[in-house]
Amino acid sequence: MGAQKSGGSGKVTEMTRLKTGLLVGGAIAATFGMTADAIAALDLSAIGPRQPASPTDLAPVPTVTPDPALLSQRVGVDYRIPALQKDFTGSLWIGTWRGEIARINPETGQLQARVPLPDRTVQALAQDRVGRIWAGTYSGLVRVDPRTNQVTATNFSLPSSQVLSLQIDTRGFLWVGTDQGLAMVSPDQGLLMTTLRGLSGVSAKVMELDNAGHLWVGTLTGLTQVNTASGAEMRVVRNVPGNIVQALALGPQGNLWVGTPQGLFVVTPENGQVVRQVGSMFGRNVLSLAFDPNQALWVGTESGLVTLNPYNGEIFGEILGLPGRQTLAISPDTGNKVWVGTREGLAWVSTTTGRGVPHGGFSNPGSL
Repeated sequence: MGAQKSGGSGKVTEMTRLKTGLLVGGAIAATFGMTADAIAALDLSAIGPRQPASPTDLAPVPTVTPDPALLSQRVGVDYRIPALQKDFTGSLWIGTWRGEIARINPETGQLQARVPLPDRTVQALAQDRVGRIWAGTYSGLVRVDPRTNQVTATNFSLPSSQVLSLQIDTRGFLWVGTDQGLAMVSPDQGLLMTTLRGLSGVSAKVMELDNAGHLWVGTLTGLTQVNTASGAEMRVVRNVPGNIVQALALGPQGNLWVGTPQGLFVVTPENGQVVRQVGSMFGRNVLSLAFDPNQALWVGTESGLVTLNPYNGEIFGEILGLPGRQTLAISPDTGNKVWVGTREGLAWVSTTTGRGVPHGGFSNPGSL
């Protein structure tokens, strides 16, 4: 389908704040509404049984940049960061493929805690209404009490133990997306409420809520809309180019932004119609999406991270300096920075220079 541009001058008014002096690799990109005070404040230096497990003593430790000479001793370490979750206190939780999740101060990058998990692969993170952190791994769900770093593994009968995505709905229930369907869990009662094993498209790779509170699931064959009250499918959308939906974000106008291996598309939740293809992203393998508070869209792809104007599709610029080009997770407006998870580790993007800065404690030393 052909590229379309939308948005009149009224819609673009907010976007004028986005294009005032952010440099990306020497090219003009965009700023994102930072005040002078906020810029000045930036510190750039830096349930199995449902019985709780024994608390782990995890005192905060400083961030240390690994010695590149140790790289040869760490063969087989997977540095990918597929999940990021900002919590109620302002801290940032990081999901890794190194057998742990971690919490950092996003202002400074200082490590606050490392929490070892029973599975090495964390694919998704979510925070429930009372602040507990839920991690989806390839062997099921894990719950973490952020006050004590206490880990409790869960033994829900999920459609599959391979958890790919997590989403809290408007009632506070936790939706768990697996490679074989969906489940809904009550975080407070610790109960499995319902399952949807016959999910159209089978694999719940990503999830997002629309403004009506319905759940949209990105699958291997498109999109499926689910009624969160009944757990029943409402609509199946199979005409999204690229078929495999890898990224979802609800835009400021209430539309769904959909990333596939063939690019970036816009779907209206009311009828499930694909109404637009973003021409500037044609053919790009889109892996992650996030809107910042100024309505700029951050698009993570197989080959890098870009920012664009969602009203006309104009690319402001590409973010340079990340530890890896394959961009898996994005957390904007976190500690006055944009935090990014890549195939080779964690980084943050400076809102003054627009360049990425790898976090030494969570990045492949060979990429620093």
